[in-house]
Amino acid sequence: MTEPPTVPPENTPPTVPQLDVRAAQPPSADTPPPTGGFADRPPGYPSALVWLRAGILRDWRGVLGAFLATWFYLPVALLLAVWGGLTFGIVGLFAVGTGADDQVPQVLRDAPLIGSLVEAFLTRSGGLLGGVAGFAIGFLVGFLAVLALPWMGVADEPFALLTGLIGTVVAAALIGVLYTLYRVLLEPRLLVVSGARQPSRREYARLRPILDDCARRLGLPSVPRLLMEDDPVLSNARTYARHVVVTTAVLTEPDDEVAALLSHELVHWRTGDEITSAFVRGVGLPLTLAHALPTWLMRTFPHPGTNFVVFVFFWPVLLTMRYVVLPLHARDVRAAEYRADLGAVLTGHVDGLRRILERRLSFETGRSGWDEAVCATHPPHELRLDALERASLAGAPDLVTVDRLFNSAGPVGTRRTWLLVGALTVVACLGTSGLGVVQWAFFRPQAAIDGYFSALADRDSDAALGYLTDQGSDTDTKLLAQLLRGKGYQPPTDVEISSLERDGDSAKATVAYRLGDTRETTTLELRREDETTAGLFHGWRLSGGPTPLNAAIADPGVRLNGVELPVATEGAPLVLLPGGYTATGPSSALSETPSTTMLVGPGETAAVLQLAPVLKPAATEAVEAQVRAWLDECVKQTVAAPPGCPFRYYGGSTQKITWKILEYPKLAVELTGPASAQVSTPTETQGRVEASGTTTYFGGSSPFKDDNAFTVTGVATADGDNVTFRPAAD
Repeated sequence: MTEPPTVPPENTPPTVPQLDVRAAQPPSADTPPPTGGFADRPPGYPSALVWLRAGILRDWRGVLGAFLATWFYLPVALLLAVWGGLTFGIVGLFAVGTGADDQVPQVLRDAPLIGSLVEAFLTRSGGLLGGVAGFAIGFLVGFLAVLALPWMGVADEPFALLTGLIGTVVAAALIGVLYTLYRVLLEPRLLVVSGARQPSRREYARLRPILDDCARRLGLPSVPRLLMEDDPVLSNARTYARHVVVTTAVLTEPDDEVAALLSHELVHWRTGDEITSAFVRGVGLPLTLAHALPTWLMRTFPHPGTNFVVFVFFWPVLLTMRYVVLPLHARDVRAAEYRADLGAVLTGHVDGLRRILERRLSFETGRSGWDEAVCATHPPHELRLDALERASLAGAPDLVTVDRLFNSAGPVGTRRTWLLVGALTVVACLGTSGLGVVQWAFFRPQAAIDGYFSALADRDSDAALGYLTDQGSDTDTKLLAQLLRGKGYQPPTDVEISSLERDGDSAKATVAYRLGDTRETTTLELRREDETTAGLFHGWRLSGGPTPLNAAIADPGVRLNGVELPVATEGAPLVLLPGGYTATGPSSALSETPSTTMLVGPGETAAVLQLAPVLKPAATEAVEAQVRAWLDECVKQTVAAPPGCPFRYYGGSTQKITWKILEYPKLAVELTGPASAQVSTPTETQGRVEASGTTTYFGGSSPFKDDNAFTVTGVATADGDNVTFRPAAD
């Protein structure tokens, strides 16, 4: 009459051939052929769904314990808590033990008697107090760290926290249901593997009439399948979802005791207690499987050394199961035992069950200790006898009825319930569909690309920066906004996403666009945001930031889209967003800078601004006029070497000299900056000057006339609207 182990599932290795237990019952004219599947469920349930629901929803304490212990990583939390406690305890032991005296105030230390008592106390117990306090702090920190760490990223987002909890609950429930279905559907094979076999004809003839009679008295039109387990010593039976397994020792018991035993098991079968246990194991399936290995090792190799080694390696799992899961589930299992004992009352076999319990009472061990007092799956036999006596008193059977015992589950739900469920389902579907539409429209990688280029088309720099992972903390957003609103800005047009590949939280898109008169194609990388919008949606951003302008703007007067740019030494580095920019440079009396269009594509790492000032046609004429005026002043002088002039006479002592320009030089003017130019004279266009006069030679004078070539070099600068020429010094 013992329940099968509730946690974990059977782990006996397959040593018995895989028999077809669906043919376990010998053929009979009164027995229909077995059908298998859910057709073997107990009577009283309109459908298999009602049967499963009744068992699954019964033990909420066990389900809650399995859920919290497994899905909140309780064994890991316990492991880290102990290690944290030991670490902090050792630190506290030495830190407080060695430095406790220094923490005592000097006044208290110098006080008579009290100072000595305090010093003696801290010397002998300060380290111990520090160790205890350190262990407590470390244990608490380690335990809470594991519980809180998975939720740290969403703790500040209520919706994300809620959806995470809901997802965890749904996952645990789904695994629990699937495991329950696995246990029910494959129960025949699992029982054969665990050692159950078909009953022989003699065994069947001995047990089946008693089983049918008990079922008739309980109002059950059908009975579970009967299997045998070879155990000639222990008289026992175990109930599963669709089978009752009886040991061979039961065959030697009196009929009334056999009937009491089978009545007990029929109640277990009818109320679906195995479904409840299977669902609890399924909800905590990872923990159940982790617990199965150490328990199998200790059961297979029963030795203190083996138990010690297993405990060293698996103690977090063993303690979690022992102190959390088993105590919570054991409460429902013990209640099921009291309920199953009432089956003997209703079938009239109270005396047989009483004798069984009294006989086993002499073999019952003490109930001291956590395992026997809290985790025991069966109540003490004395309490079961006491409950049996109360139920069998005169008049009590009228209170214990089949209807009250089995609590008819009824249909899956009333019409109103189904309408409510349907309405909630429709609302959930519509809500999910709406969330899916929002996700598709605004939170796909394609939506981020479309939004980015739309912001550029709207000339909204702040919105465009919002789609980038690196928005540039030192970006001059005010200047960037002015550049996009400028008259010469050209946003990318005809944007088309030709392909997009997503890999987890990253994506890569191939985007074609038109910039200016050219059709371009580029590859953009995107990253999924860690933060959520409304706690539900994770948006996407384009990897990288705005494109830096890698040309140093050293001269004032450089403009993009009519906005003057700061010089290189002023303000934050200049960055640009994709698009076409009309660039103009400074103008002076010497030069002018033709406007040019600079194209910045999305994803580019640098933008280059190249402005080439050109010499104004009138500037050359102005320079030549300045040079001629200067030369004209030079020829007015009557000395052999006019100061600051490009020519001189080397023919000896002159008494009188006159200069005349025979041919003015043709100048070459080359810009060295927007407001300066180098003036030179090519060899083939040199000027010519004539010098005439008289010279003194050995006391006499003679006339002379000489002409020579000369060149002009210097610098021309713009001075407002005028050009100034400054000749080079000899």
